[in-house]
Order: sequence, then structure tokens, then C-alpha cells
Amino acid sequence: MTSPSTLVRFTGVQKTYDGINLVVRDLNLDIRQGEFLSLLGPSGSGKTTTLMMLAGFESPTAGEISLGGVPITRTPPHKRNFGMVFQNYALFPHMTVAENIAYPLTVRKLPAAERDLKVNRALDMVQLGRMGSRYPGQLSGGQQQRVALARALVFDPQLVLMDEPLGALDKQLREHMQIELKALHRRLGVTFVYVTHDQTEALTMSDRVAVFNDGAIQQIDGVGSLYETPSNRFVAGFVGDSTVLQAQVTRLDGAHCEVRLPSGVQLRGVNVNAASVGDAVQCGTRPERLKLAGSAGANTFQSQVVDVIYFGDHLRLRCEMPGQSDATIKMPLGHPQLPEPGHTIHVHAPVEHLRMYR
Repeated sequence: MTSPSTLVRFTGVQKTYDGINLVVRDLNLDIRQGEFLSLLGPSGSGKTTTLMMLAGFESPTAGEISLGGVPITRTPPHKRNFGMVFQNYALFPHMTVAENIAYPLTVRKLPAAERDLKVNRALDMVQLGRMGSRYPGQLSGGQQQRVALARALVFDPQLVLMDEPLGALDKQLREHMQIELKALHRRLGVTFVYVTHDQTEALTMSDRVAVFNDGAIQQIDGVGSLYETPSNRFVAGFVGDSTVLQAQVTRLDGAHCEVRLPSGVQLRGVNVNAASVGDAVQCGTRPERLKLAGSAGANTFQSQVVDVIYFGDHLRLRCEMPGQSDATIKMPLGHPQLPEPGHTIHVHAPVEHLRMYR
């Protein structure tokens, strides 16, 4: 039974284009009413195909998609009442901004007076109130994206689908539009489903993020939980920066375990995937969770500083240790004990933030 807060439900959905390889495999996903959900993953992970099946542009090979408890798997796109925003904007160059925004209303045969009212309201919503008479070619990329967004919202859809809509914008404008989109979502309360391969974008805007890889959701969670408690090594590596150490499990301790690094150092952390004694694991932690320690102690390891890199709002130490990939430590500006390249340092990894992945 679909709960009142669930707007869309995917049940056992699969998709294959060649009858052999599954692009989406056994997808079970609930999209909540009014949430901002991002589908995040690398190219070929299945996120865009999932969005296209929801939009109705692709049909599932197996399984069912329902809207408010009613199956829509065989409902054509124009009858789903969903707004759609593409990366390339898909605006009509021969139409004015107002005519582009009005197009979904014209198709729905709304009276002219009501149409004009809705178009003006949509223009104001995206802060383009005075640009209705211009043509897309006279607008900047950011303004064109706002027109595409207004067109997707003008007919009051219950769901807005966005496929990498900010991908063509430069970094500064993209970050500005992320904040605008999130504010607009909060104001309207419409359900947004947003496809991106940019993990920073997903974390900035979303209520929840579904991380895709190899046609399946690896983890779906709120942004804080996704970042702080990844459920497997793929999510830990794909979402945010991680410092990773290779080790072997030596002892189990409830939800925790102890591991030994190739250097012989013992560390303790969270046993995420039920690793057993003798298993090779990756010890992952966020670089900002690592701290400089004055001397050797519990859950510390030695490392040599290779480089100190200035990132504007913080510093990063790039460190190396035998048998491991480089380790990164994030530090605030003006740290009183900043080591120099070549120095050997003691690094403390808090037990609760050190996660062991099979």
C-alpha cells in the first residue's frame, strides 16, 4: 500500500536495451511528496534512464511505476502532467520568452487571459519579469535556463524532472543557480527529481540523494547521513573526499573492528559491511575528520607531509606512507602548528569517523 507521503513508487523496475545487459536492475524506489530528490552517479549508472522512464520517454522492460498509487507505466508522457528541464534548455528559438513559457498552456488549450496570467506569474517566479518579449538568442545561458524552468512550472505540475540542467553553465553561475533552485523548491513545495553526476551539486540542493552505480541504488539517504555514514566503499569514494588506508581485520568488537596497517599500526573503527577476521578492508574517513596529534597514541598513524595546498577557505596536507595511497588532511586557515613538506607527523583518526569497508 502506498503511504500518503509517497508520490511515486518504482517496484521491481528493470531496463535493458539489448535484451542482455540491464541498464537498470530491480529498482525499488519511493519518491516522497514535496521532496527534492537527486539521482547521483557516474555515466552509465542508470540514473538518466530512471528519469526517462519516470518521464515516459522510456518504457521499463519489467516492473511497475505508480503515481499516487495508480500505475503510469503505460501512460504517455503528455498525460503524466510532469514538468521537464533538459541540459540544453530545448527552447524554441523562433518564439519569444513568453511564448516559450506559454507553450504547455497552449497545448492544454487554456483561455488566453488565464494563459497570460500564468506566464506572468512564472516569469516573476524566475526573476525574468521584464524579458517576456525577448528571444532565447538574446539571453545568457543562465537566463535561458530560467526560461526552461519557468516553462516546466507554468502549468502547475505535481512533479518536475531535471536532467543535468546546470551542466552547461560556468562554475560561479551554476553555484548561484543551485541556491536559487533550492529556494524555489522550498517556496513552491513541488516535488523535484534531479539527475546529476556532480556530488557537490547533489549535496547542496537535495533533501535526499539516491546514489546509483551499475544500474542499482547503492544508498538513498539524507545528505548528512550520506556524507557521514556511507553504506559501502563505492558511496564513500564517490560522495565527497575520502582518505583511504588499506588494512586487514585482526579483531571484531560488536559494531566495531580492529585492523592492522601494512606498517603494523593498529586502528579501530566502524565495521560497516560485517567484515571478518582476516579480511582485507579499506579504512575510509573524511579528510576534515583527521587531526594532527602531538605524539603516537590510540588510533594514530605516522605519515610524511609531501605538500601543503592552499584551497582558499582551507588548507590540505598531502601525505604519504609506505604501502598506501596518498592521504589527505583538511585543515583550517591559520592553523598554529602547520607542518612543512618533508616533516613526519602523527595523525589521529577518531574511531566513530573511521569506517571499515570490505
